[in-house]
Amino acid sequence: MDMEEKLSWLDEEYLGNYEYSEVDSEILLQKAFKEPVEKEIFYSVSETEDTENAAYLSVNTMAGNELSPKEYIAFQVLEYVLLDAPGAPLKKELLDAGIGDDIMGGYENGILQPYFSVIAKNARKDQKEEFLAVVKKTLEKLSQEGLDKRSVLAGINYYEFQYREADFGAAPKGLMYGLQCLDSWLYGGDPMMHLEYEETFAALKKGAGEGYFEKLISRYLLDNPHEAVVIASPYKNLTAKLENETAERLRKLKESLSDEEVGELVRQTRELKEYQDTPSPKEDLEKIPMISREDIGREPAKLIFEETRVDGIPVIRHEMFTSGIGYLKVLFNTNRVPMEDLPYVGLLKSVLGYVNTSRHSYGDLSSEIFLNSGGVTFSVTSYPDLKNGGFTGVFAASARVLYEKLSFGFEILGEIFSESILEDEKRLKEILNEAKSKGQMKLMGSGHTAAVARATSYFSGTSYFNDLTGGIGFYQCLESWVKDFDGRKQEIIDGLKRVVKLLLTKENMTVSYTANAEGFSFLPAAMKKLTEKLPGGDGRTFAFSAPSGNRNEGFTSSSKVNYVARCGTFAGSRYSYTGTLRILKVMLSYDYLWINIRVKGGAYGCMSGIGRSGEGYFVSYRDPNVKESNEIYMGIPEYLEAFDADERDMTKYVIGTISDLDTPLTPSLKGARGLSAWYSGVTDEMLKMEREQILSVTVEDIRGLSGIVREILNTGAVCVVGNEEKIRADGAMFGEIKPLYNGV
Repeated sequence: MDMEEKLSWLDEEYLGNYEYSEVDSEILLQKAFKEPVEKEIFYSVSETEDTENAAYLSVNTMAGNELSPKEYIAFQVLEYVLLDAPGAPLKKELLDAGIGDDIMGGYENGILQPYFSVIAKNARKDQKEEFLAVVKKTLEKLSQEGLDKRSVLAGINYYEFQYREADFGAAPKGLMYGLQCLDSWLYGGDPMMHLEYEETFAALKKGAGEGYFEKLISRYLLDNPHEAVVIASPYKNLTAKLENETAERLRKLKESLSDEEVGELVRQTRELKEYQDTPSPKEDLEKIPMISREDIGREPAKLIFEETRVDGIPVIRHEMFTSGIGYLKVLFNTNRVPMEDLPYVGLLKSVLGYVNTSRHSYGDLSSEIFLNSGGVTFSVTSYPDLKNGGFTGVFAASARVLYEKLSFGFEILGEIFSESILEDEKRLKEILNEAKSKGQMKLMGSGHTAAVARATSYFSGTSYFNDLTGGIGFYQCLESWVKDFDGRKQEIIDGLKRVVKLLLTKENMTVSYTANAEGFSFLPAAMKKLTEKLPGGDGRTFAFSAPSGNRNEGFTSSSKVNYVARCGTFAGSRYSYTGTLRILKVMLSYDYLWINIRVKGGAYGCMSGIGRSGEGYFVSYRDPNVKESNEIYMGIPEYLEAFDADERDMTKYVIGTISDLDTPLTPSLKGARGLSAWYSGVTDEMLKMEREQILSVTVEDIRGLSGIVREILNTGAVCVVGNEEKIRADGAMFGEIKPLYNGV
């Protein structure tokens, strides 16, 4: 937009009508502690969960100055060096001391008084003194003897790459820049302070060789009493105890009220429900300016991919401007692995790059990677095959490199694939413990995703694969491996070796690369750095056959809330995919599900989606209810059959849908979109048809979706992750109720 025009309008039409008023907006500093403070808090666990090694030990120190651009980034680098990098010294010393099975923490900035945390998860409460001693002793040693310079420079390069690339995924770049401006602006600093980073990174690189980072450790993390030691201890059934206490307080409160006061509360509740059920007046809504359907472009963004071959290997080219950064993916089809070994494919993504190779320790390997690239990651994903049915499972290695460093990207992958030492039992146990810890947090933080994936796995081969390699099913494997590591360690090592041998072969390799023409000129020679190291492979494949049948599981935990998923498919029915299903997602998110699940039901959120493969889901997020939300899902067909809207409302839904489709994409996301289309069989013609169906949608088209939704609901696949008491109270919904975690 024309910023000067908009600001002038705001001044002339609004702000200019008022006198300037001085407002004291200063945020006062918390008074520094004279000595560290200590506090124990409690968190709830279920009856079945282990409490012996389940405490969180943490030390949290006020560190850095939010209005110092140098310290703002320097402590992010220290987070990488001390805690995040493979082989990070503070993390390694705590694990070697047997304190916790996962070490986390880092730098909390964006606030006036930032702090640095070190947290040991799944430790014992009586290890507190040892925990603090190891942290302080390690920091003292590092401040006196010096940090590993390559690790510091790798951390600086890692963050400089991020700042220069400014790739925030699907989040709008302008929004993220604006939020970063607030990190200084809110506290009286220059809003551009943290965006103008050239001098800052130059100073940090210079300071790395002059003891700057060691001085930060001494000043803020050692010689600083402004520190809090916080212990979070497990408490069985604390959630139920708190709920009972709340119910008792409410009972006493009600007894203390007069009949008139109770009647007033009933009246207010009734008026609230009436307000929730009453739409905004049409004349008020029409005051809001809105574009018309004719203002929306009819051409979708073109898919960018072209299949070629280099030395016989499929290469998917995504040619576009990328600011000199090449986005590389090396992919291997998982059909080379027997179905029973697929959990090892899921584990492999956590092992590669985090164990020693024949040339580098895993710590030095990480430094080498970040000194020469924007990072290397490993993942497992799947793509539905829309033409033939089924799916393609893929193990992917991704790297971000400058064009001239493309050879390094392939070379480092060659070293990781062919020279990783998988027999290090101590390191493997650490990786398994950390993977289990992070998996547990992922399940609790994204329970809606886990519930949808699990429910969909009852009828979908794609989702069953995803569950085995990264969902609840994979987490259960991690638990079993950790629980009996000493008895199964050789089995795990053999499984990883078997998977590497079958999966990572030249015959099974596909390359996806996003770059401009110059970037592609480096590709043929660079690829040889990897292909010359990989074994040929024999092309043998293994069948994948997912079990069918709704298990309808309720996974219980100490959570206060629930994630309620109902999933299904219309594949094989008389219905076919239409672009209007994208409009349905927007409608439900802002109308039927929003009003009933969130506004009236009290859930924090609700989501839905129906894809080209025919699979669909409806799910709530942080929901106090279980059965009630499922009943709301069952009412969607009736809502659609009675659906009515005028042209303005229909246009509003169209705009919302197109805005999702037309979100600006970074080069890496454009490449990922093209790769997904190549695997799945999506074409530009299909996207154009979908867009036309969206732009020309009618009320009758929306009503016609009721049959598709009914097919999905009739599939009957239900999964809930959440509060044990609530799940058991609605137990008739489930075929099986069991703990989300098995207490290992």
